[in-house]
Amino acid sequence: MNIPVSDTSRVGRSTPARPFLSTARGTLTLTLLCAVAFLDFVDASIVNIALPDMRSDLDISVQELQWVPSAYLLTYGGFMLLGGRLADLLGRRRVLVTGTVVIGLSSLIGGFAGSAEVLIGARLAQGVGAALMLPAALSILTTTFEEGPERHTALGVWAGVGGLASAVGVFLGGVLTEGPGWRWVLFVNPVACALVLPAVFALIPGDRRRARFADFDVAGSVLGTGGMLLLVYALVTAPDQGWGTARTIAGFVGAFVLIVAFVINEQRSPHPLLPLSIFRVKGLAAANVTGLIAFAGLIAMFFFLTLYMQNVLGYSPIQTGAAYLPLCLGVGVAAGISSQVLTRTGTRPVVVAGALVASAGLYLLSRIPVDGSYLSDLLPGLMIVSFGLGAVFVGVTTAANAGVPAGEAGLAAALLNASQQVGSALGLAIFAAIATSHSQHLLAANSPVPEALTLGFQRALLTGSIFLVAAALIGLRTGNAHGDVEHRTN
Repeated sequence: MNIPVSDTSRVGRSTPARPFLSTARGTLTLTLLCAVAFLDFVDASIVNIALPDMRSDLDISVQELQWVPSAYLLTYGGFMLLGGRLADLLGRRRVLVTGTVVIGLSSLIGGFAGSAEVLIGARLAQGVGAALMLPAALSILTTTFEEGPERHTALGVWAGVGGLASAVGVFLGGVLTEGPGWRWVLFVNPVACALVLPAVFALIPGDRRRARFADFDVAGSVLGTGGMLLLVYALVTAPDQGWGTARTIAGFVGAFVLIVAFVINEQRSPHPLLPLSIFRVKGLAAANVTGLIAFAGLIAMFFFLTLYMQNVLGYSPIQTGAAYLPLCLGVGVAAGISSQVLTRTGTRPVVVAGALVASAGLYLLSRIPVDGSYLSDLLPGLMIVSFGLGAVFVGVTTAANAGVPAGEAGLAAALLNASQQVGSALGLAIFAAIATSHSQHLLAANSPVPEALTLGFQRALLTGSIFLVAAALIGLRTGNAHGDVEHRTN
């Protein structure tokens, strides 16, 4: 029997008073949803260490190589809003299954790729699959576990897994690249999807079709998706093309025009893709902006420290990946503590404190020397960042979903993840330009290559630290969700 999405929070309960999370089915459901989150977040980082091997094996140019990670980011961020709304309208399990199949098939094609074009095309498709999977899974979580302590615990685990996956992806990429080869950073996805799909059908209730085609906001879908795609594309290509070039400026102007047209369309549409009323939820907009700015700073850390370890310190891929393992442990511990603390303090102190702690860690890492060592120059900063990262993930995820009507849970999840992806693209674009400009200036002055690279990385990491201070200030405007049940309006 099909069960309405809005009623999934009751599935598996022996009595109304017994929390679903305390049941075996509830625990398995949360485990499944976290596995989906892990798969999506890992995909964003697992290929980075494999890039040199991909380039040599497929004879890819440097310009083509940058699109292996960027293609995923482009479609992931561009289609996220549409994916979240489709989950609300067509059914969350249906969209989750579709996204899982797309990721599995595209990863299989990418693993067998014999050219740059096939590999980049597979990564584009992977991003579309992830844009369907992630908001569907997060909205299933927020509509399955009741608002209050139960949902805070579930969101804390989800956010912790997301933070862990960002770091674990680097480690797995190193292990697979040095072991069976770079193709296995893609082949692991079909295996994971084959395990996830049966669990989805076993644990997630079926959907009823919730919208007719006539109810779809076609114009809004085209304008919104087009605007997001163009914005992320402009951010990804700006460092190479130049921020002041006509092409880059045209990209940003075009994205702005499409997004403005999208907002106007949403105000007039009887069935908007993005009901603007969702922004009446207190603190939701601030939570998303906080996540955007925080992600801009945090993703830069992984990117530049990986380059520093491999290009300056001479670490192998597996050594580079292993260097992040303590950070994984710290994120897990911080996420667990934060999910408990916010039931007493609310999400706002957790977000602000986490951003400031992560900022302090990034500032420490911005002092890395040319002849640095792992124990004295990397590990202390990584551990400090890990505690802040875990808190920010938990606090922002909880704040951005608190008080959202059940019928718009997929949309809220998509807004959060889209803001994080745009933040990632924004951070890499800005910080890469800062690092490259400074390094090239030093190289022109005949500085040694390792010194020029390191000083460029230092400046980028310092800027990331400043971004996290800004995220803490914006975090003061987020809603302060506690463990008590929040009022919802439909």
